[in-house]
Amino acid sequence: MDKDRIKGSVRQAKGTLKEVLGKVAGDAKLEAEGKSDKIAGKAQNAVGGLKDTLRGK
Repeated sequence: MDKDRIKGSVRQAKGTLKEVLGKVAGDAKLEAEGKSDKIAGKAQNAVGGLKDTLRGK
């Protein structure tokens, strides 16, 4: 498994947590940061998946 996939998954989880905390606290900035982190994490995870595919794993 590529390091980007791991880092992407962690970033997605952090983003989800930030988004939920932002909703609960009523903090729009934190919620937006969470959504942004989730999207970036998904992209990073996809890059890692592509690398794995190219390596044949």
